[in-house]
Amino acid sequence: MEFGIMFANLFAFSRPEGATAMGQAAEAAGFESVWTVEHVLIPHGYESTYPYDASGRMPAPDDMDLPDPLIWLTWVAAHTERLKLGTGVLVLPQRNPAIVAKEVATLDVLSGGRVLLGVGAGWLEEEFDALGVPFERRGPRFDSYIAALRALWSDGATTFDDEFVTISNAFSRPRPANGTVPIVIGGHSAVAARRAGRIGDGFFPGSTDNLPALLQTMREAAEKAGRDPDAIEVTSGSADVFGPDPVGAVQALADQGVHRVVIPPLAFDLAGITDALGTFGENVISKIEAAS
Repeated sequence: MEFGIMFANLFAFSRPEGATAMGQAAEAAGFESVWTVEHVLIPHGYESTYPYDASGRMPAPDDMDLPDPLIWLTWVAAHTERLKLGTGVLVLPQRNPAIVAKEVATLDVLSGGRVLLGVGAGWLEEEFDALGVPFERRGPRFDSYIAALRALWSDGATTFDDEFVTISNAFSRPRPANGTVPIVIGGHSAVAARRAGRIGDGFFPGSTDNLPALLQTMREAAEKAGRDPDAIEVTSGSADVFGPDPVGAVQALADQGVHRVVIPPLAFDLAGITDALGTFGENVISKIEAAS
């Protein structure tokens, strides 16, 4: 079982000294990865429903600092050695896939192949409107862009033509360090689970609610697509790892097919982050490793 830090680029960690502290503290404590969140824009007073909180609102102010995930991760990559660099998630339908392919491959090469590209369809309709991207049919656009990324990272010149993307005999270089980058499908809906089963290298449910059913849906979609469901890496949060039996909690998740557990930063200040993550590493990560 691997462990990651979610919401890694928020609050004090959005600034250079905070990003450095976050990355180095996570790596020293035995975490495998850090995961960023993103919005290009947060329209003030948005009316779209945030799907991961009962209030329907993001649990942070509209005007919070929210750095670009790929640039933030580039900074963290330069100040760490092994830490994997995850986007949790990049709202892919809002971005030109050729530009994403270039940015992600560049970061992957510079970091020595450490990128985990988590992507989602998006939920904030007002943000799509402000960016001039249709909110409708973002699902098919999402699928198209994933296919385009993989085509652009392939060997040789790329020709790709569908409803959303047209590329004719063009090169995108550099290629990722290992030829491609794992694409992790984010979302807590059955639609996201089916998409992960059909085309994802990984699945990152945005909530632990209904996790067994979502994983079953993912596996069924993978089998229908002729894929091995066990090869799809699953990332999940779990409050149970903070309980009296973290080893048992992690084993229960592993029994369901979870490969990585992500937790919030535990401290949102520079003075406390090293001790907070270090304590978790000693009390939980080291015990999991000893039990495996």
